[in-house]
Amino acid sequence: MPSVNDIRSTFLNYFERNGHKVVDSSPLVPRNDPTLMFTNSGMVQFKNCFTGVEKRDYVRATTAQKCVRAGGKHNDLDNVGYTARHHTFFEMLGNFSFGDYFKNEAIPFAWELITKDFDIPKDKLYTTVYHTDDEAFEIWKKVGVPEERIIRIATSDNFWQMGDTGPCGPCTEIFYDHGDHIWGGPPGSPEEDGDRFIEIWNVVFMQNEKFADGTMTELDMQSIDTGMGLERIAALLQGSHDNYDTDLMKALIEASAHATSVDPYGDKNVHHRVIADHLRSTSFLIADGVMPSNEGRGYVLRRIMRRAMRHAHLLGAKDPIMYKLVPELVRQMGEAYPELRQGQSMIEETLKLEETRFINTLDRGLKLLDEELSGLEEGANLPGEAAFKLYDTYGFPLDLTQDALREQGRAVDTAGFDAAMAEQKAKARAAWSGSGETADATVWYDIAEEHGVTEFLGYDTESAEGQVLALVKGGGSVGSATAGDEVMVVVNQTPFYGESGGQVGDMGLIRVEGGTVNVTDTKKVAGVFIHIGKVTTGEIKTGQAAELIVDHARRTAIRANHSATHLLHEALRETLGAHVAQRGSLNAPDRLRFDFSHTKGLSAEELRKVEEDVNGYIRQNTPVETRIMTPDDARALGAQALFGEKYGDEVRVVSMGRADTGKGADGMTYSLELCGGTHVKRTGDIGLCVILGDSASSAGVRRIEALTGQAALDHLAEAANRAEVIAAALKTPVSEVVERVKTLAEERKRLEQEVANLKRELAMGGGAKGAVEAKMINGIPFLAQALEGVSGKDLRALIDAHKTNLGSGVILLITEEDGKVAVACGVTDDLTATVSAVDVLKAAVPAVGGKGGGGRPDMAQGGGKDFSGAEAAIAAAETLLKG
Repeated sequence: MPSVNDIRSTFLNYFERNGHKVVDSSPLVPRNDPTLMFTNSGMVQFKNCFTGVEKRDYVRATTAQKCVRAGGKHNDLDNVGYTARHHTFFEMLGNFSFGDYFKNEAIPFAWELITKDFDIPKDKLYTTVYHTDDEAFEIWKKVGVPEERIIRIATSDNFWQMGDTGPCGPCTEIFYDHGDHIWGGPPGSPEEDGDRFIEIWNVVFMQNEKFADGTMTELDMQSIDTGMGLERIAALLQGSHDNYDTDLMKALIEASAHATSVDPYGDKNVHHRVIADHLRSTSFLIADGVMPSNEGRGYVLRRIMRRAMRHAHLLGAKDPIMYKLVPELVRQMGEAYPELRQGQSMIEETLKLEETRFINTLDRGLKLLDEELSGLEEGANLPGEAAFKLYDTYGFPLDLTQDALREQGRAVDTAGFDAAMAEQKAKARAAWSGSGETADATVWYDIAEEHGVTEFLGYDTESAEGQVLALVKGGGSVGSATAGDEVMVVVNQTPFYGESGGQVGDMGLIRVEGGTVNVTDTKKVAGVFIHIGKVTTGEIKTGQAAELIVDHARRTAIRANHSATHLLHEALRETLGAHVAQRGSLNAPDRLRFDFSHTKGLSAEELRKVEEDVNGYIRQNTPVETRIMTPDDARALGAQALFGEKYGDEVRVVSMGRADTGKGADGMTYSLELCGGTHVKRTGDIGLCVILGDSASSAGVRRIEALTGQAALDHLAEAANRAEVIAAALKTPVSEVVERVKTLAEERKRLEQEVANLKRELAMGGGAKGAVEAKMINGIPFLAQALEGVSGKDLRALIDAHKTNLGSGVILLITEEDGKVAVACGVTDDLTATVSAVDVLKAAVPAVGGKGGGGRPDMAQGGGKDFSGAEAAIAAAETLLKG
């Protein structure tokens, strides 16, 4: 009996032998279809290939595509566990042709694989075709299917279309007859909903394009899109009518039974089935970057997780068990999907955290639910207000309330629940309007209320498709914007990072059919990502599908700077002490800036050590890992919080670097911080970090600026070039430049001192514009000089020398240097009781354009800006002395 892994390999190998490229499964979060919550079929990743928008280096492909149907219009969640073929997670096997082969090859491929490679008896197979598709009918006859087992279907069951408009075409389906011991009839019959005839493969012939007016034309490029559910074909090939009886699902069911000590196939089998199915969907979603949250995809993930945990509770589990089942899932599917192995620790940690938190919610919620039910009549539905109270006050989700009531034959008054929810939103809206926020902010609240918050995809991708939900121009919502308009664009999902946590917003392009927006910044308000830009070509309208492309080079540089900031923070703590804490940051594409608490500047040695430590961890090239946990749990592990950041119930914890005395669960993590920004995959991606220096930012706060990556290399290259230019000018090797400059500096200092001495000697011996000999005024010797080329700082020494020479007298010196006038006055000690140097100075400085001045009775100094008034200043001093 072939295993599920054998069947998957047989399918892919068959089409590889027949010229098809084996393409890896795409992520569960679609990057190219904004209308889908999750990838739900094999053709999703090839959508643009079918429309001709995208060209690849192959025209035939085959895949085993992981799919999830648990949210939006494709939602199988409520049926899982209670039926034989419903799943939240399933694998879709498919082969595809992009304008290469068509019906004449696709049908024989399917028939040969099923009847030969899978060895399914031909007399058990039926096929359907669209009622007007005579070509497919004849091909089935040609491969050997009797006419009576080729059924024409006139409904949309056998006509596929991508949407209301676009590529479409008839399809043909292959059914297996499980035998007359099972109730049901062939497709198209009144009993077709029975379980006897089960569809195992669908082959779509994309041959038409449908337009808004309902008309269709034939496509130039006719293509093939097929889908075979692996779970269904595996059940068939393993002799079962139930998808949960396959070897893979049995292994997971038995792992659940082992963890709960409950018989896997007894009367509680349905709980094991739910757990087995939900284990797959939750694990694969986490591996693909979806994290539990209260919005969007994260909320659907949380619903699936909590539903599984609820069923574990019904099996008697008092402690978390889901995470214990992950190793078995990895054993079963890790070879086909390596991302499971790579993300195993993240999956286990996320499941354990979520289940630990949920157990308390579940126990409290069920108790409160019982209290609410105790006052109701037998079988009566739970009032919506009560269900909303459980949800809003106690965190008990509506779907869990419904699931718990289902076992009692009860339901929830959902209309009452919706009314209570609407009332709460109205109150929140009123509170927002009165909160002091700007009037413009209410626009974003209205958009968030109508459309929900924006889902951020940028941790995993820099390009994606989204749907334009709103356009804001001139402060108000508009339906469209045309070339030249400044506009703000809101989409349902985006790879653009909205400015927060010190990281600047992304730039890039938004393309729609018929228009382009150049995005110059991205902000985030009330959970809504605002793409700020200008329509550069054509027109953009609400409702359009949009391709969003982040500026890759810019984002790469920002990521490097942001990750380097984390390493820098820890290196500063290691070097300066545990008091260091972030007080602000900027992570831009061209530089990083980090403000931190510290009272004094860093020495050259401290800066060098910090820089060496950062670059040492960059060279480690260790993975940069992200975990989701509660703020309290994160801090318990030693995680640093970012200054000024607000945290909710869950936070992203970013870790990087390995250290012997580190933090984290294993005590080996170097940097561990709460952070919602984007980061490099490995520390080595930062490349290099160069610290430019530190400075004072505010009282008790220092600021470091640094460069990383190419900017750091450019900075070093420029510094090296400057060194070479200096070496050439000095006619000395670069290696000897420092010593040569030191020698020149010392020589200059010596020469400057010699010049100063000569100037002083010259000033003492003559060379002045004014008098050089003392004159008697009122019996007081008065010596005044107007000097040029003498530094103002030398005047005091000259005055002291003149005092010595005179023995008794008043000295006034005025000099000009670099356009500035310095004035100094000295009075010998024997005269200070009669004449004050301050008074003489104040009398003189107005003539040279100065104001005031000051000092002591024996020495005073001031300044001005007009040296041409020097003689007038001397005359003013003489007048003062004359009395």
